Amino acid sequence: MAKRSPLTAARGALVSMVLLMIVMAAGIFGTTHAGGSWGPKLALDLSGGTQMILSPKVNGSQNESVSQEQLNQAVEIIRQRVDGAGVSEAEVTTSFGSGNNVVVSVPGTISAETRALIQASANMSFRPVLASGSGAATPQESRTPDDKLPKPDAEPKDNSDKNWITAELQKEYEAKDCTAGHNEDAENQDPGKPIVACSTDGTEKYILGRVELSGNDIATASHSQESSGQGVTTGRWGVNIEFKDQGVTTFKDVTSRLNSIRGQNPADPRSRFAIMLDGKVLSSPTSQAVISDGKSQITGNFTEDQAKALADQLKYGALPISFSIQSEQQISATLGSEQLKVGLLTGLIGLLLVFIYSLFQYRLLGFVTMASLIVAGIISYEAIVLLGWALNYRLSLAGVAGLIVAIGATADSFIVYFERIRDEIRAGRTIPSAVNHGWKRASRTILASKAVNLLAAVVLYVVSVGSVKGFAFTLGLTAIADLIVVYLFTHPTLTLLANTRYFGKGYRHSGLSPESLGATPLYRGAGRFRKPDEDYVSIAERRRAARAAEDKDVTGTPEEKKEA
Repeated sequence: MAKRSPLTAARGALVSMVLLMIVMAAGIFGTTHAGGSWGPKLALDLSGGTQMILSPKVNGSQNESVSQEQLNQAVEIIRQRVDGAGVSEAEVTTSFGSGNNVVVSVPGTISAETRALIQASANMSFRPVLASGSGAATPQESRTPDDKLPKPDAEPKDNSDKNWITAELQKEYEAKDCTAGHNEDAENQDPGKPIVACSTDGTEKYILGRVELSGNDIATASHSQESSGQGVTTGRWGVNIEFKDQGVTTFKDVTSRLNSIRGQNPADPRSRFAIMLDGKVLSSPTSQAVISDGKSQITGNFTEDQAKALADQLKYGALPISFSIQSEQQISATLGSEQLKVGLLTGLIGLLLVFIYSLFQYRLLGFVTMASLIVAGIISYEAIVLLGWALNYRLSLAGVAGLIVAIGATADSFIVYFERIRDEIRAGRTIPSAVNHGWKRASRTILASKAVNLLAAVVLYVVSVGSVKGFAFTLGLTAIADLIVVYLFTHPTLTLLANTRYFGKGYRHSGLSPESLGATPLYRGAGRFRKPDEDYVSIAERRRAARAAEDKDVTGTPEEKKEA
């Protein structure tokens, strides 16, 4: 297959650039029918939002024995939950010493799902099932007589041993009415003792053994659709969990024990284990095999949103304390639209200064710089709007600052490219050849520069919180946009211009004039070569002169000169 000519490749790249912009614009248009808009979402400092004051609860009591360490841990977990995408810039702070409250400020209007996510403690535990039955309370006449109640005659051998079931536990189990909607609170359950618990829908109740695994043993969690044993998707949603190293070993031992019980009696409820969240049994699957890799899936007739919310809770950890909402109110923007206007005006002034400098330094090539910056701005704007709809990204004043800084960083790429082209022209190349060779040298420098910018943005994003994340995010986003524009717009545009009469011949105001750069092309086309010029020496001539000087420095016999 023949290699495409530079002109064909340049036209193809420009077409790709236009198609990318059209596709992104079409994506924004599509989001407007799903609640999106043509404008970016604004963060708390520019648009205001909702402020919630949360009061901690310990063992059912308000503000009892709450430490600063617990509050700080809760703040970090709540921030990660609310800001799952990392860029919505919610503010979560403590007011320790004046009520021990946690203050959560969220941009815009807070949804019911976010409110529930903030309050949920997400205390997950895994307990073996000792007995199970219908969720309704056992009728009085059908309950076990006192003389036939369980009387353990030995110490339990393991957590699935029936000797855990005492007379008191059996009475509590039979009297329990899960259909009434009452479930035990997670903080009131002793992890070292068996308990009576209900399923989330109230249709089943259990006697459960001691906690064998907790949420602290979970390494990560995600949501996906369930798959059958043949790998066929069922259409239902589940939560995938992976345990940490110690949890992997424990989970393997648990499934081995339950699988052994199932082998002896498939109908024995002790072959099941209960997955509990905040005191309620989400699911109680039967162990079908020994799971040695620590990977499992929680099923429970979840919707996609429910599965995602649960996965986020488990991934970001359980709150050390639970909260109740003390107050909720709308708050105005902390900075407001005036600061946004000032920020945008600052950006326009910076853009104008870069344009003036480019015209002064590069003549008409300055228009290529300006056009490239405009295209980069359009790409960045479209990306910000789409990310606002997809990932709840919100533009803050710090993010605007990142966009302003990006103007100079983006212009740097064009300056590096133009200067490489000029170096090639000074070396005696024709302008089309100088553009191609200059691009080969400049592209490596640009890639290295943007890799450093992107790495710095990623590090800053990872280690920072709040508005600094917004600055780092826009800095990284514009670095990617810069690379796209340089490869798909700036270089193709220069390639096409270099093959026009005005730029290709290097007229005075083109920015590529050999005379203005102190060089004359070795070959001017149409069989015309440059005239001897004492003030100009090409690279080839300099190399020949250097070799001649070396030959003069060699002394001795002709054989020695030949060896030298």
